[in-house]
Amino acid sequence: MTAPSSPHTARDSEVLHLEPSPSFIVTPEVDSLTQRALTYLRAGMALHFAGPPGVGKTRLSFHVAALLGSPVVLLHGDYELSTSDLVGRDGGIQRSKIVDNYIHSVTKVKEEIRSEWIDNRLTLACLHGYTLIYDEFNRSRAEANNPLLSVLSEGILSLPRRRKGPAYLRVHPDFRAILTSNPEEYAGVHKAQDALLDRVITLHLDHYDRDTEVAIVVSRAEVEETIAAPIVDIIRALRAENEGAVRPTIRAAIAIARAVAVAGASTTADDPVFRWACRDVLSRDYARITHNGRTVAPTIIDDVVLDVVGRRRWGRR
Repeated sequence: MTAPSSPHTARDSEVLHLEPSPSFIVTPEVDSLTQRALTYLRAGMALHFAGPPGVGKTRLSFHVAALLGSPVVLLHGDYELSTSDLVGRDGGIQRSKIVDNYIHSVTKVKEEIRSEWIDNRLTLACLHGYTLIYDEFNRSRAEANNPLLSVLSEGILSLPRRRKGPAYLRVHPDFRAILTSNPEEYAGVHKAQDALLDRVITLHLDHYDRDTEVAIVVSRAEVEETIAAPIVDIIRALRAENEGAVRPTIRAAIAIARAVAVAGASTTADDPVFRWACRDVLSRDYARITHNGRTVAPTIIDDVVLDVVGRRRWGRR
């Protein structure tokens, strides 16, 4: 089976050329995940990073794809996404008409009508051997992702609505796929097909270890470790206190650290900027916890902040 010819090539606006970012934090835990992911991808398998928001699935996907070295096509899962948004569609009929009146007494008219197919991103990746990053694929309805089934198992992409030309595309041998997803209990996501999950290698991600989280905050917020460490310890203490029911992410730690740095504040119990930054950023996760109709978020957060910053040495959690 040969690949159908297409007048549409990959446009620069649809293809990303990634390079490893010097700001990406690589610790032993991150390096282990990266090497596992690259091993599966280089063996020709599709990869799936699964985990709750804020654990770095998308950022890790970009890092792995950059190390893989192939151009990247990016898709974001969405309820409105349809199969044609992945594969492509007929762009209608193109009509051309040529009138030849070279000889004054003779008029020659030539009319040509042809169907014009527009490739979408999955087709571009399959055709050219790019890496597809399909971020939060389970925000799309399961039926929209059906084209991936034959792509990942038989190496064939079906083009069912193509009016002219072959209805199938043999997938380029260099094509690779990296999918990410949130747990199915999160709002706005759909149950993924077992058939699709059976075709990918799933790596389950959770919050990183303390050293990695501190290093991430230092890098992303551009602060010293003496600022980042107590903020990370507060985040981790809140997670532990609620046994996973409330899970502040590393994004919260970065936001607090940036606020502290901009204000020239310190991570001490008597610094008002630090105290209200913690309340403002972290209260979202505790807003639903109430007593007598009032949120207890400030009290919970204050107690943990005072407990953590009251220690002279930052312990590991």
